[in-house]
Amino acid sequence: MADDIILEATGLTKEFLGFVAVKDVDLRVRRHSIHALIGPNGAGKTTCFNLLTHFLVPTSGRIRFNGNDITGSSPAAIARMGLVRSFQISAVFPHLSVRDNVRVALQRPLRNSFQFWRSERVLDSLNARALELIDAVGLGPYAELPAVELPYGRKRALEIATTLALDPEMMLLDEPMAGLAHEDIDRIAALIRKVAADRTVLMVEHNMSVVADLSDMITVLARGEKLAEGPYGEVSKHPQVIEAYVGTGHG
Repeated sequence: MADDIILEATGLTKEFLGFVAVKDVDLRVRRHSIHALIGPNGAGKTTCFNLLTHFLVPTSGRIRFNGNDITGSSPAAIARMGLVRSFQISAVFPHLSVRDNVRVALQRPLRNSFQFWRSERVLDSLNARALELIDAVGLGPYAELPAVELPYGRKRALEIATTLALDPEMMLLDEPMAGLAHEDIDRIAALIRKVAADRTVLMVEHNMSVVADLSDMITVLARGEKLAEGPYGEVSKHPQVIEAYVGTGHG
């Protein structure tokens, strides 16, 4: 059963000048699942994400990815291992086309990032994969459009495409639905379900209908501590969760 756990945190704690933002959190994410991290504002969700990918260094606790202790590794090293935080790692260049944004991202695993002076022949060799990723996220008709001209929801799709270019085994999505219109939410939810078919997804999300629809497992944080964990049907009926999260009107 332990082989099914791709990401595990034990005793994860982060203090800022005496304020404990995350306190003794244990988290186990099953391989090929969609796992949601939820909680009211200030619950410690984003801090937890930053700790898992080492944008912040834990005060205490350990993190294991694929059975390997990654505590103390750099964010770049963790990304190379296949654990990628979308919307942080991915860079969208507003004045490059959609296709060129994805081509730049595809250079990263080759360690050729941002070498715009490379020959057109080298860059053209990435075109087929770039167009494949663009089609996969529904951006085929926008391939030659500058990213700055994309509607907001389509920019989110491009960010997912550039993250997929890193070929991650696990994606961490920080509020992928934030600021999206209803029709974009449906599209991005479908896209997350699609990319999760052969990957693992851990996401922070406030939209509870999305969480209910997509998630296999939910971890609830409140005031930096783990309050509850389980499937949506079980967690949503938990009295403390209703009080701390649902009852606050967030969602």
